Amino acid sequence: MLAHGLRVTVSDPQPDVESRVRRALPLIAPALRALGLPVEDLDARLSFEPDLARAVADADVVQENGPERLDFKRQLFAAVEEAAPAGALLLSSTSGLRATDICQDMRRPGRLLVGHPFNPPHLVPLVEVVPGQLTDESVVTEAVAFYRALGKRPQVIHKEVPGFVANRLQSALFREAVHLVAEGVVTEAELDDVVTSSIGLRWAVAGPFRTFHLGGGPGGLTDFLEHFGRNMEAGWAGLGHPRFDEATVRLLSRQAERDFGGRPYQELEAERDRGQIAVLRALGRTPADHGSAH
Repeated sequence: MLAHGLRVTVSDPQPDVESRVRRALPLIAPALRALGLPVEDLDARLSFEPDLARAVADADVVQENGPERLDFKRQLFAAVEEAAPAGALLLSSTSGLRATDICQDMRRPGRLLVGHPFNPPHLVPLVEVVPGQLTDESVVTEAVAFYRALGKRPQVIHKEVPGFVANRLQSALFREAVHLVAEGVVTEAELDDVVTSSIGLRWAVAGPFRTFHLGGGPGGLTDFLEHFGRNMEAGWAGLGHPRFDEATVRLLSRQAERDFGGRPYQELEAERDRGQIAVLRALGRTPADHGSAH
């Protein structure tokens, strides 16, 4: 938001929040620059206000990133609603709670919806926009326009399901990944290589449905399902149901330390960011490709 020229006020009860944010800005600036965004004087429009009411008093948008607790979010948005301007967009970054439940203590629940970014949020374009049962349609339209102006790719989710969409897909794949590693079929490093050398590479360009549509040849997804659907369905019954018991956690942790622990976290993070930026550039999905809203 700072890189797009917006004024940002951070409100957080942690006493060291200002020093933590200011230390983080130089670390993410190279990635923002690589995306084609201006990073000079990022903190020129940044301020900190521990008092919540004062922090949101002049806000056009409130993006909440608090703990994943329903009681906390209900209380917070009831307070935000009282202090923020009547037309302010109220967004929660919850990764699984329903806007319908969060807004229960609000006088105007139609103002609230979920705006769930995907980590790392300064790089990954997706934002899941999830309206509640009481959310005004105009608020959904406004939220989509806001995120698009930031170079994001907002996707409206039409039904409030736990975990929304991206996390459910991620969790489903990770469940089978844990099963395969726990059963000794592959190691963690080998499984990661399988994913990044096949479906990860494929899905970055075309998602599962388009991929299988192309896999069906000229007959598309219909032909694919006719030829392979029954066998695929039969295989679903054999997918794993692992548990994070003590033995499994110990195995996963030991392999992670062996395969990834030899390199500093910051080095792995920078390598990931460079790769993700390269993919975004190849797909034409950086903010620079779509213009920047300042």
